[in-house]
Amino acid sequence: MVVIKTARELSKMLDACKISAEALRVAGEAVKPGVTTYEIDTVVRKFIEKQGATPSFLGYGGFPASACISVNNVVIHGIPSKKQVLKEGDIVSVDVGAFYEGFHGDNAYTFPCGKISANAQALLDATKESLYEGIKMALAGNRIGDIGNAVQKYVEARSYSVVRDFVGHGVGAKLHEDPSVPNYGTPGRGVRLVPGMTIAIEPMVTEGSYEVEVLEDEWTTVTKDGKLAAHFEHTIAITDNGPKIMTLCD
Repeated sequence: MVVIKTARELSKMLDACKISAEALRVAGEAVKPGVTTYEIDTVVRKFIEKQGATPSFLGYGGFPASACISVNNVVIHGIPSKKQVLKEGDIVSVDVGAFYEGFHGDNAYTFPCGKISANAQALLDATKESLYEGIKMALAGNRIGDIGNAVQKYVEARSYSVVRDFVGHGVGAKLHEDPSVPNYGTPGRGVRLVPGMTIAIEPMVTEGSYEVEVLEDEWTTVTKDGKLAAHFEHTIAITDNGPKIMTLCD
C-alpha cells in the first residue's frame, strides 16, 4: 500500500532527509586513499547519532553497519571492513539513511577516490545525470514507468546498463515502502504519482552487463562480469509544484 504523507509528516521527514544528506556529505569527505571503509562507516554512524538520529541501515535485516559502502565492481550493499583500504582510482558508492522522529531519509552517491580514470568518471557522470532525468518525470499524474523509462533511456543511450534485480522504493515511516521504483520501464505504466508520495529514486548503472550476483555474505552485490558500477540516490516528494528533492544539504 502506498502511504500518502500529510504536510506535517513531510516537514518531519524533511528533517530526517537533511540528516541523511549531511551524513552522505561527511562520508564523501572521508573518501581518500589509505582510508578503510570501516573508518568511513564509523564517521557516518557518529555523525548521525550526534544529530539525535539513528542509522537506518544498522541492523536492518541483519545488516551489520551504518552505511553500505560499495567499491568498484560492487553495485550495492557492500559491508564496511577494516581490511578494505581504499586506493587511488577507486570509485566508492556510499548509501546511507537516517531515522529521525519517526521517518527515514535515504540517499547515495558514488565518490571518486583521488584521481580516477576517464572511463570511471564518465560512468559516474552518466549515472548521476540519469538520476536527475528520472526526477524530472516524478510529476503528479505521471506513472512509475515514466521515471524508470527516463533513467533507462539516458543510460542505455550511453551504452551502459541499468540493474534489474534491485530497484528504488517508497520511503517514509518505513525504510522500504510501496511502490517499487525500477530504473527501467514503459511510459504510462505502473502506479500513478500523487502529491504526498515519497520515493527513493536510485539508478544502479554498470559498465557492462546488468547481471549481478550476491556474494556468500548474502549482502555484497557485484557485477557478474567484474566491470564497474555506480549508484546515486535521492529521496523525492511528489508535490503539486513538481518533484521536491528532500535529501539536499543546507
